[in-house]
Amino acid sequence: MSTSHSPLALITGASSGIGLATTHLLIKKGWRVWGLDVQTGAIESNQYTHHLIDLLNEPEVDSLIKPLLKLETPMAWIHAAGFLRTGHIGSLNLKDGTDMWQAHVQSCIQIGNQLIEQMKVAKQGRVVLISSRVWRGVAGRSQYAATKAALASLARSWASEMAPHAITVNAVSPAATDTPMLMDARRDGEPPRLPPIGRYIDPQEVAQLIEFLLNAPAITGQNIEICGGSSLA
Repeated sequence: MSTSHSPLALITGASSGIGLATTHLLIKKGWRVWGLDVQTGAIESNQYTHHLIDLLNEPEVDSLIKPLLKLETPMAWIHAAGFLRTGHIGSLNLKDGTDMWQAHVQSCIQIGNQLIEQMKVAKQGRVVLISSRVWRGVAGRSQYAATKAALASLARSWASEMAPHAITVNAVSPAATDTPMLMDARRDGEPPRLPPIGRYIDPQEVAQLIEFLLNAPAITGQNIEICGGSSLA
């Protein structure tokens, strides 16, 4: 076990977008970070350790997480990995739906099964699952929206179970955020929707909210939308 006094966070999707912004911020705040991503690590710091992983590969997730958690129990877990595929009913791609479910939801359950049990033993823990404002339902993004709604529901359900153990679980649901996903050519004709504030959400703004939740022991079971006014209607 580590003897370091610096808190440890595990972040999926740490190589880009919201995961990368959160990793930078937590390191700046004195955290150590284990980053998990299918891409190579984008941070050089003695506070950062990168682990290559394909969350679409269910056995690979188990084979990495089990030995990793034997080394140390992270105090925080941010599940930021994800991708978007679009489509309309009548022509939805079933593999796209299966892959998004595995990457967003099933891998989250796999990690949570092991990590949250260890947090219970440690009697502390902060979990933040990155959902999306489209969890409410958006035309052309039904499969993606369904997985993000599942994450919001997981957060609320787990929060109910974990509150007596001093573990908080929250979801954060950004509107269109200035990440590589925004300009992914595989959006298939479904352009991002500009929030009413006239610009996309900055990943650092989402990271700041996540960092706040890591220091908020009385906030749990919430799905917080950071949407630039997109939810006002």
